[in-house]
Amino acid sequence: MEYTVQGLAKLAGVSTRTLRYYDEIGILKPARMNSSGYRIYGKSEVDRLQQILFYRELDVSLDDIKNIITSPGFDGAHALLEHREKLLEKRKQLDALIANVEKTIEQTEGRIQMTDKEKFNGFKKKMIEDNEKKYGKEIREMYGNDTIDQSNAKLMNMTEEDYEKVTSLANEVTATLAAAFVTGDPAGELAQKAADLHKQWLFYYWKEYSKEAHAGLAQMYVDDERFTAYYDKVQPGTAEFLRDAIHIYTGTKKN
Repeated sequence: MEYTVQGLAKLAGVSTRTLRYYDEIGILKPARMNSSGYRIYGKSEVDRLQQILFYRELDVSLDDIKNIITSPGFDGAHALLEHREKLLEKRKQLDALIANVEKTIEQTEGRIQMTDKEKFNGFKKKMIEDNEKKYGKEIREMYGNDTIDQSNAKLMNMTEEDYEKVTSLANEVTATLAAAFVTGDPAGELAQKAADLHKQWLFYYWKEYSKEAHAGLAQMYVDDERFTAYYDKVQPGTAEFLRDAIHIYTGTKKN
């Protein structure tokens, strides 16, 4: 069966503007243009759109999706199996949050009592699972399974007060780093304050702190494009600036 832009948009639950944009960036071209100049989509394009939407549901960027599905070695059937596994992981995370909400409702209604620890378990489990999915392989190779497992256990055992403190501290790191970046001096007072705040933030997750490990993590922020993208999302170059500031702070900067 063939579809016009409007027909496919209605079928997939997306806007016609989205389909036109996908055409413009080369991620989903129509099968052909009819005599009236309308885009016409066939089965292959429907299947590709489904793949694109699966990846978007998993928060994959359009640039990354384009690289994946236009690769000569792209296997649609294998990709579906991977989608299934990742969606099952996502469902597991959502189930944990739903269970947490349901318990909270029961507590509000006076049917059960929840400890402070239980109130935040769902959020902490989701944070751990998200981090494992995004960075697990790299950080486990760098620090070892025992260290990462201990870090995850430390997070799960956080009190509500600690959880609020580490969240506030993370925001302070971001704000101070942004202000320091404007100065352009990783050795300056603001940059070194950002490095120190970053160290304090690590104490909430690491069982033990070392200057070498701190410096190694900072280098990973530059070497791994996913970490770089996170720090550079507001101002390109921030990841390198933070790396330099931490290397100066820890005394590991190479001349």
